[in-house]
Amino acid sequence: MYFFYKIITYIFYPFSKIYLYGRRLKNKKHPTRYKEKLSITDSVRGKGFLTWIHVASVGEAMSVLPIIENLIENKNISKILLTSITLSSGKILEKKYKQNSKIVHQFLPLDIPLLTSRFLKHWKPNLSIFVDSEIWPNLIVEINKNKIPLILINARITKKTFKKWRLVNNFSRKIFGKFDLCISSNKESEEFLKILGAKNIKNFGNLKYSNVKHNLSKDLSSSFLNKIKNKNLWCAASTHPTEEVFCGRTHLKIKKTYRNILTIIIPRHIERVEKIKSDLINLKLNVIFSSDLHLMNDDTDIVIINSYGESSKFYNISKNVFLGKSTVESLKMDSGQNPIEAARLGCKVFHGPNVSNFNEIYLYLKTLGVSKEVNNDEELSLSLVEEFKLDKAIDRKIVEKIENYGQNIFNNVIMELKKYIK
Repeated sequence: MYFFYKIITYIFYPFSKIYLYGRRLKNKKHPTRYKEKLSITDSVRGKGFLTWIHVASVGEAMSVLPIIENLIENKNISKILLTSITLSSGKILEKKYKQNSKIVHQFLPLDIPLLTSRFLKHWKPNLSIFVDSEIWPNLIVEINKNKIPLILINARITKKTFKKWRLVNNFSRKIFGKFDLCISSNKESEEFLKILGAKNIKNFGNLKYSNVKHNLSKDLSSSFLNKIKNKNLWCAASTHPTEEVFCGRTHLKIKKTYRNILTIIIPRHIERVEKIKSDLINLKLNVIFSSDLHLMNDDTDIVIINSYGESSKFYNISKNVFLGKSTVESLKMDSGQNPIEAARLGCKVFHGPNVSNFNEIYLYLKTLGVSKEVNNDEELSLSLVEEFKLDKAIDRKIVEKIENYGQNIFNNVIMELKKYIK
């Protein structure tokens, strides 16, 4: 099976430039840096030990920030190469580490043998770390050929992904067997990895428990903070299509009890914000974007966040958060968003019935009384009204328990990584 995969990628190679240029025209690739997907770069490797960390998206990038920060302080590491796939993750990583000479960001090349070979020949990593569910067969085989240690951290294999890999069992064992270490994010993924052929597997828990705090309310303007000081506020984050209207209806129901209600919506993909605004206006709601916070007044119902990396500072001013990708039936097999960031900032987390990607985390938070499942906008509105009535202070003991839990996971992962850094 790997032979056929390799042949298909070779066949695609002559068309790769056209494909990437088309993506660039659609603003789905960086206007100039899209060439990095072809392993074309002006960046210099430099001397010394190079640790390479690959993430795909924003969520994965945020989950390993504590790891990156720790490795920056490691004197045995001369350079850290960060690679990503999506534009949004690239922007966040580049912005955060632009001034750090120890870190360089690149977009991962397409999984074509000629490109992966060129990439590894240029960077010559001493240690390669993949995050979450990043499996690129040609790249993994090439890493193995070059005898570069390969680690998968916070490994997450969903049931949907597992079923697909099981259809090509010999192929999966060939690929997963090449990882020197797999650190699983949960028990289910640990079991799936064993069946798929991974050999050295450890399960400490989900690294997202140890996310660093960033972009808190001090970054919000004093004018905005003054406008909301008498508001009942809640956030809806990582929302997907249909969930914004779900939240708009929830807002209208709450408004029957609390006229001073303000809803903040943080969509998972900000390119949808115009459509979201239009849908909410159709519900007769007053809507503004976060880029226009100066326009906010007493009649504003909804603030739509139209930039990435903003969620934590809005969680920090809200005690209640609804997390999306949990009510859309078509996403049931790949559902749920990470609730840890909100929980660590002392928020009560609400979610729909579909949270398969983070089921263990939600179960743990439920035992702490931090999370609650809601099945429709009626249940969510009643729950939020009840929370507003109680007006409870943040339970610092629960927050501390989550912090300590995350710290233990982080310490164990770092301990394993240090074994490969010389």
